[in-house]
Amino acid sequence: MKTGIYGILKARFLIDDDAIKNWRFIVFVILLAIIMIANTQRFEQKVFKIAELTSEVKELRSEFVDRRSQLMKLRMESTVSEKMIAKEIYPSTVPPVKIKVKKEAEKSFLKKIWH
Repeated sequence: MKTGIYGILKARFLIDDDAIKNWRFIVFVILLAIIMIANTQRFEQKVFKIAELTSEVKELRSEFVDRRSQLMKLRMESTVSEKMIAKEIYPSTVPPVKIKVKKEAEKSFLKKIWH
């Protein structure tokens, strides 16, 4: 057992005659570790991007609500009438009247010919 641990500490398994298969396994493990690190980094980048986009969506939603409330205030009749008074345009005191247009009945083809 002492020679086994001593051989591992001296790294004899890397310089013996059958060291090629050990090196292949070590290179394979290193490549797997690099792939895992790269995968973890990409995952974290996506998590940060999702958090950034979520905060941007919240900000845009609050801006939308604010703009909509401003628009509702501007569309109110009292706001419009105040702005028109500044331009010396006053609201009408006479209510609007509905205009009805009567359609003439179409004459038949024979009546059109005789006239």
